[in-house]
Amino acid sequence: MTTITTRPVEYPADGLTMVGHLALPAGTGRRPAVLLGPEGTGLGDVERRRADALAELGYVALAFDLHGGRYLSNPEEMLARCLPLLDDPDRMRGIGHAALDVLRAEPRTDPDRIAGIGYGTGGAIVLELGRAGVDLRAIGTVNATTTGRPGEAARIRCPVWAGVGSEDPIMPPAQREAFTAEMQGAGVDWRLVVYGGALHAFHHPTVDHPVVPGVGYHPRHAQRAWHDVLGLLAECLPVTE
Repeated sequence: MTTITTRPVEYPADGLTMVGHLALPAGTGRRPAVLLGPEGTGLGDVERRRADALAELGYVALAFDLHGGRYLSNPEEMLARCLPLLDDPDRMRGIGHAALDVLRAEPRTDPDRIAGIGYGTGGAIVLELGRAGVDLRAIGTVNATTTGRPGEAARIRCPVWAGVGSEDPIMPPAQREAFTAEMQGAGVDWRLVVYGGALHAFHHPTVDHPVVPGVGYHPRHAQRAWHDVLGLLAECLPVTE
């Protein structure tokens, strides 16, 4: 098995000391990199394992933090922090830029070859980086068909892939339609995959989620969404020696 190295990284953002998870592939040369954003609950073992899996494929991967090293398993606490954040594109961009700076500063990172992948709130943050004009090779989101401020999607400079559950009450059909209209109107190279029967956060094992209406794990679609994310990276950010 390919040997990877991992370590926590601390950095300031949103008035907090964030604690991200950096995963480095084997070798010493520069590699393409992936910024990985977590669900609204925050950075947990699920996202750390995904970053590790990306490193095993040859990517430098940084799973970034949302809550200053905390994992908000209490739904009320999570919503109290995330809802104001999701209503403030500048705050989201601040969190994303801070993590992106850490990733770019890593010597193993090829700073010209970075993609952003995110889930839920983390996906909304990655999309805001695109709307801010950040030079990313690809943007992939799961259950984050969020829209931005009028006209700013035209700054997105890379393909956008989005996945969402058909039964997701947080990202319902009207929200998905608004998102696709925004992408299409801005001339973005976009794709949307709707996973039949899946709820919100269908990609996230229930062991880390309290029982919340409209939220549920769908193992088959979780695997499919991960394969779709890897396909996006293989197309737009291939690992080459």
